[in-house]
This record gives sequence, C-alpha cells and structure tokens, in this order.
Amino acid sequence: MKFNGFVNVLCCKLVLIIYLADGKQMHEKDKHEPYSVDGVEGRSIELQCPITVPLHEVSMVLWFKDNAGIPLYSVDVRDRIGRQPAHWSAPEVFGSRAKFNIDKSPASLLIKNLKRHDQGIYRCRIDFRTIQTQTYRYNLSVIVLPEQPVVLDRWGRLMNGTKLGPKEEGDDVVITCRVSGGRPQPEVRWLINGIIVDDQYEQNSGDIIENRLLWPTIQRSDLNSIFTCQTMNTKLVEAKETSYVLDLHLKPLSVKIIDPPQALVAENRYEVSCRSWGSRPHAIITWYKGKREMTHTKDDTQNHNTTVSTLIFSPKIDDDGKNMTCRAENPSVKGWFLQTTWKMNVVYAPLVSIQLGSTLVADDIKEGDDVYFECHVKSNPSWKKLLWFHDDTLLLHNSSARVIQTNQSLVLQKVVKQSAGYYACSAINGEGETVSNQQFLRVKHAPVCGHERVVLIGASKNENMEILCEIYADPPARSFHWRFNNSAEILEVDSHRYSNHGNFSVLQYIPVSEQDYGTLSCWASNEIGVQSEPCLFQVILADLPSPVTNCTFYNRTQQFAEIQCAPGYDGGLPQMFMLELVSKRTGTRRFNFSNKHEPYFMLDHLEKLSALMAAENNSLSCIVFAINQKGASRGVIIPNFEIGHMHPFQSASKHSTEWLPIALGALLTVIILALSISTKAYFGQCWISCRRQSETDQPNDVKITQQTKNIVISNDFECGTNCLKRKSTQTHNHQHQQQQQQHRSSLRKKATSKDANDDEPDPDVIPAQFNMISSSPMISTPMLGSREKSDSYAFVNYSASSYYPNPIDLTNLSTGMGLDCSTASFMVGGHPVAMALESSGGGGHHSGLAQNNGPVQHPSATASSICATSTGGSDLDINVIKDRLMTTRVPESCV
Repeated sequence: MKFNGFVNVLCCKLVLIIYLADGKQMHEKDKHEPYSVDGVEGRSIELQCPITVPLHEVSMVLWFKDNAGIPLYSVDVRDRIGRQPAHWSAPEVFGSRAKFNIDKSPASLLIKNLKRHDQGIYRCRIDFRTIQTQTYRYNLSVIVLPEQPVVLDRWGRLMNGTKLGPKEEGDDVVITCRVSGGRPQPEVRWLINGIIVDDQYEQNSGDIIENRLLWPTIQRSDLNSIFTCQTMNTKLVEAKETSYVLDLHLKPLSVKIIDPPQALVAENRYEVSCRSWGSRPHAIITWYKGKREMTHTKDDTQNHNTTVSTLIFSPKIDDDGKNMTCRAENPSVKGWFLQTTWKMNVVYAPLVSIQLGSTLVADDIKEGDDVYFECHVKSNPSWKKLLWFHDDTLLLHNSSARVIQTNQSLVLQKVVKQSAGYYACSAINGEGETVSNQQFLRVKHAPVCGHERVVLIGASKNENMEILCEIYADPPARSFHWRFNNSAEILEVDSHRYSNHGNFSVLQYIPVSEQDYGTLSCWASNEIGVQSEPCLFQVILADLPSPVTNCTFYNRTQQFAEIQCAPGYDGGLPQMFMLELVSKRTGTRRFNFSNKHEPYFMLDHLEKLSALMAAENNSLSCIVFAINQKGASRGVIIPNFEIGHMHPFQSASKHSTEWLPIALGALLTVIILALSISTKAYFGQCWISCRRQSETDQPNDVKITQQTKNIVISNDFECGTNCLKRKSTQTHNHQHQQQQQQHRSSLRKKATSKDANDDEPDPDVIPAQFNMISSSPMISTPMLGSREKSDSYAFVNYSASSYYPNPIDLTNLSTGMGLDCSTASFMVGGHPVAMALESSGGGGHHSGLAQNNGPVQHPSATASSICATSTGGSDLDINVIKDRLMTTRVPESCV
C-alpha cells in the first residue's frame, strides 16, 4: 500500500511537472502573440477563451494576469460529470466582478465595472484530459474617459445654459472648449451644425486640453447655428459634447407703408398701415409727421418676424405736403433703424381772406377815390373760380360801372357813398366753396337826405308837431339849418326851434294860420361838405277822415258775403279802411279786416263763424272805419247785417225777497235826482263854453245826417263829453257805478244758472241798464302819426298796422230808460261812433274775450246828458221820472 501511495504521489508530481512544463512552454510560445483588447473604465469587457472539444474532455480552465503563477480565476470541471463546474475568482482581483461563461460559444470571461488597475496581460489556459493544453493571451488596456467639456467665453468666463449670444450681425464668435483628464489623451474639436470646423487643440497644463474657436463676422444665416465642443479618446463609447445655439439680434430687412391713399380730405379719419419684416426680436414701429411723433397707433405682431403697425389720424390743412415717416427699429440693435417716407396730399376747401389794399388807409377814403381789395386764397386743389360780394350781393366785372376784377383783386374806381358796406370774396375748388371774412369799406361823404321824396305832413291849426329830419352822413353832421317856404315868403327857422342829435334834427312846429302851411327844408353839413339837396317836408292842413257812406252788402250766402261802401273825404291825407266784427253781447272786437285802397271787404268762412257764435249764444255786428295819419273816422254800423243769433236769457230762479226791490228803487231814485240836478248845472256851463268856442274856431267835422241804410250820428257832443271829465262828475259817476256793481253782485248770488254772467234780473227790480253810464274812463286817441325807422330813414307811417281803434260797446240800450233819443253817440278810441239803439231785454254788461283785443271801452257820456242835449232843454220833469220808474215796476211808495 505504501508502494501504491508513493506511486500515486509520484504520478501527481509528474503530472504537475508536466503541466507546468507544458504551461511554461505554451507561455513562452504565446509570449509574443497577445491579443490587444480595449476596455473602458466602468464598463464591461469579455475576454474569450474558446473551448473546441466537448466539455467532458476539459479538466480545468485557469486565468492568469501578467506573469503570475497563481491563477486569479479558475473553473474546475474534474469529477463534475452531470454537475455544474466549480468557479473560483480571487477576491483581491475580480471577486464577483468576473464570471466565466463556459456554456457560451465561444466561452469567455466577463469582467464588469473595469477598474484602471485591471489593465494588463491576461492568459487563459485550458487543460484537457487527453489532449494538449491550450493557452490564449490578451493585452487588456483600460481606457479612462475625459471629463465633460466646458466652454469659456472670450473673457474666460464659464458659459451656462445652451444659448450662445445674443450676438449681432458682424460680430466675431470667440469661445474656448476645455477638457480635463482622460487616458489616453483625448481629442478636443469644434463642430458647427455637425461639421468639424476646428480640431486643433493643445494641452494647457497637466491633463487639461483646450481648443479655442474664432468664428469671425457672423451673418444672418448663422442664426440658430449649433456650436458643439466634442472630446473623445476611444471609439468604444460616444464622444462627450457640449453644444450651444447661436442667438442673433437682427435688423429689420424691410419697412413699407401699405397702399397709402393718393389724396387725404382734411379732417376726415384715416387708417394707414406700415409693415416691417426681418427683425429679431420683432421690430418696434414708430410714426412721425414731420418731426412730431404720432401716438395713436395699434401694433400687430405676425409670424416670420413680421410686424404691422396701423396709424389712425385725421389730417389737418397744414399737413398738406408734409412727410409721414414709418420707422422700424430693433431696440437691441443700437444706432440702427430702417424707415420709409410718404408725402401727404391733403385736399381741402379754399381758405379765403380779404384785405383792403395795402397802400390804402381805411379811415381816409372819400367819394371819388379809387379803392382795391385783395383776396388771399390757399387751397388744394387750386381754386377754379373767384367771386366778389358787396353786402351779400354778387359783384360782376363791369368796366362801365367802374368795377374791375383782375385775378385775385377787385378795383372800385371813383367810389360813391353807395359803395360803402361789407365786401367779401369767395373761392371755389373741387372740395367746395368758402366765403372770406367781411371787410368793411367806409366812404366819407357829405350829408344826403334820408328819404328821396317829399314827406307829406298833415296838421291842423295849433297842433304841436315834431318834424324829424334824418340824413346820411359820414362822418356825422356837425350842424343843421331849417328854412320855411310858402307862396308868399321864405324864412330861416331860428336855431332855438330845433334840436340836433347826430345825423338827425327835430323841429318843433305849430301851424297857427293859413300862412304857416307850406314847405320846410332841412340842410346838414359835416367835415366833407354841405348837403347839396335838402330834405323837404310839405305841411298841409289835414284832419280826421270822414266816415264811409252808402254801405251795402250783397252776394251773401252761408259761406261768404261782400260789403261795399263809398269813401268819404280823406282829411287831406292818404286813408285806408278797416272793418271790425264786434260782439253784440260783450262789445269786444273779435275780428278785423283792412283794405288800403277802397272800402270793400270780402268775408268768407261765415258758416264756421256762425257756428262759433251759436255755441257762445252771441252775434257779431259790422263796423267800418276810415283811417289816415291823424286818426280814425267815426265808425259806421252795417244795418241788418248780423253773424250769429242771441237767444234771450231765462232766469234760473224768480224768487227774491220783497224788501230788495223797494230798497233798490229808493236808492236809484235818490241817485237819479242827484245826477239830474248836477247835470243841469254842468251842462249850463258847458253850453256857454261851447258857444264861445264856436265863435272862435270853425268846426272841421262834417255834420253827417242819416244816409241810405246807414245811421250816422254827428259829433256835436264833444264838448259835452269833454266837460264830463271834470272831477265832480267823475266822483258822482264813480259812486253810482259802485252802487250798481253791488246791486249786480247781489243778483248773481241768487242766480242758479251755471253761467253767472248770463243771469236775467228779477222783473220787480229796476234793470241795471243805467250801469252803462260812464262805465270806464275816457281814453284818448292814440297817436297815429308814428314814424318808422328803416335803414336810418324817417317816414310817416300810413299802414293799417299802425292804427288799432278801440272796440266799442254794442250793448243794447232800452228805450224804456226814459231816453227819448233814438240814437246815442259813443266814443271809439276817442272819436264818436254812430250807433243804432235797439230795444231788447236784459240790461247787464256781460264780460267776454275778444279774439284780438281786450274788452271794449264803454260810452263816456251819460245817457241823461245825451238826451238833454238832443231835446235842447235841461228842465227837470218829475212826472216823466215817475212814469218811467213805474214802467220799470218800482212800487209807487218809493216814488
């Protein structure tokens, strides 16, 4: 057994020696033929060791490093039939980082996470059971990758981010790529858009390698170019890179005003657009009118670096010919902009102004001088026509009239006073017409009369008149003088009899005798000269016109009627005629008509007027007047002509107390007795004064008796009515009026009718007919000789509008009042009016509204005075008074 054991040990030693010998021989044999293998630090690598025989023929697989005799990795396949081979890795070398894949074809050793110290020569030996050992050698190089490259600007500052710039066109790009570490030494190069542009690098210090890139004069096309710094020292892995995108600030490439209008109308609103392209970032567009910046704009940013700006503006007249500039600029590109200019053509109506000739003095122009005006016109388009105006009247070129128009000038040769006034010029072009300001032309001249014809003045004897002499003069008149001329003599008027007031003089004149009627002449003078032709006034004897006669109406229908009268004496002056429709119930004037030539009147729409009167329970009477400068004639009532119809009023209540009529009757009796006594005394004095006056002055009034179909009352009672103005008579009449008013008030309170003004008094009470006596004060005749100023002229007014006679009272009078008069005279505007007395019931005065004037004035003379005059005596007859009172149902006890 010892021998067997010895033999076994010997055999093992021999085998080992053989293996070692074989390995040594193989090592020596493959010593110069290792395979070069590169591995990257931190990565994995496989070292192949191919097994070309079946696995059961393999005994062991051993891995050695460099010349080490101890394996660092082994795979034992001995006695492992049917089992997995035994793997062993030296923990101080690979440990778990290495693994031999024997089942892989070819078999290989996988080394993970290579370390720098893993670099070396590795040998793989495969021992077989029956065949010779195989050996494979590998020279493993471990590559250490460089650090990530960094980029520095031209000033050596580290660049962050991924943007290079922003730069401007024409700038140079200077950047440096720096790489640290790496084995073997890495390459450092620059690429632009993937193309190598610089691979020249240098080692700075230690293991730092740099590559400095200079890219001169960058262009617009370089925008967004990618500048890449790349470093690599093996192809086993991708190169490390650091990239930057070039950013540029670009100038605008173009700026354009889009379709500007050819012509702009002044003051109209316009929108004009300007477009800029090519700027990065988007351009800022600014508008300028001349040198003034426009601010009313709106901007719109579009794609592809396009900006559109819209200007909203209203051109003025002064903008014509100015340049509108659109400027585009990139604020990041300093000192550079792009602009375009558009010259505006602003059209407008002419601007016109007028001036007096520069060589003329405005306040030193007199008759006979030559004058010229200049019309200054500014317009676009140019004016086509020029017009001249004098006081808004078109002036035409007329050489014979010494009016000459040349280009933009107006020449007036030998001007006269009529040439004074306001001058203007007008220019017309395609946009319209404009009238200039007015230039006043003052022409100094000697005085001329304010009226061309002789002024006719009608005056009665001893009438005080103010005669107005008005002249035209520039400068104003300095003095006046008057002269009187009749058939017998020529007299200068004393200066104290007239007063001067600038351009008119007023003469106080009173004709006393027939010799005082004639012609008055008036002259004036100023610094230019003396009036050549005087103002003439013909003073004639004149009076009120006579009333019309023979008034008839014909062709009367329900719709219209015609009234024709014969004119009377005109009083020596031109006369006109007036017809009035007067309410019979209230006495107010409701309508009037006038005729300047003859007393003829056409009344129409009578059916409407009749319906209106019927609704008012009223009727209208017609009165015709003649009117001249001195006043109105007496009115003539058209008989048997009535519009409308009045129905008698019915009392709503016939109850009254028994004592009221007795008291009123007694009161009225006392008042009548007192008035009769006082009237007798006053009329005696008046009769004496009237006789004296008739001896001195001949009456001018024409006594007119009853005419055909007209009742006319003479004017013999003017003295009586004037006498009634005395204070004592007014006092008695006023007291009597108050008593009658109280009586009517008591009757109104007892009435049950809805219209208190239409009540009928109780038959046992004395009717209030005497209330008509002196119901209103005397109203004098208005002055009809009013003068009307027109363009500084003074004329006597003969128009109908200058005279409106006061309406008369047509309240019916009852003959049962004790009046034997068949007619009574009433005052209309201070003049007597003939009036028929009709017998009708109801004596109270009823108020009413006239259509055009107020209430009529009541008669001014008392009924008793009229009757006394008409009968020719003033004795008091008590029996007559008693009969009359009994007729009105006054109890006998009161009498």
